[in-house]
Amino acid sequence: MKKQHLIYLIAGIVLTVLFYVMRVNAYEAVYAVSGFSDQLYNLGLYETIPLITIAVAWAMAGIYYYAINSVRFDRWYHWLVMLALVVLIAPIAGYAINSHVFDENGLSYATESLTFEMVNMMWAAVLFVVASFSMRWWSTNCRHTPIPQ
Repeated sequence: MKKQHLIYLIAGIVLTVLFYVMRVNAYEAVYAVSGFSDQLYNLGLYETIPLITIAVAWAMAGIYYYAINSVRFDRWYHWLVMLALVVLIAPIAGYAINSHVFDENGLSYATESLTFEMVNMMWAAVLFVVASFSMRWWSTNCRHTPIPQ
């Protein structure tokens, strides 16, 4: 194991933890609506949604580099398919949780939730890229994806 690869892994973990610590600022820097953002905060959704996004991004990167790990699936466009899955799964899960929690509390923020999940798509993509560059080095077949070393 090269020291440089371990540094990439540690840097990816640090960036992910930093994202989680700064999650409210990260989301609200891109999209903030007074009542909606307050409810996300009050109902604990600023904890739940980023955790789901982080889990989906890192899990899909792990699946790509270690479970799939095939020479038949080691091109940049295959990696892009995984990115597309992350960008779809994380916001859909986030929207489902948003809707469920808001419905339970008698709140209606459908439009705001959709816009928020568009922002979540962006963060999901960023986190998947971070996870990919953090863990790809130990893959036997896909380590050169998306960008060769």
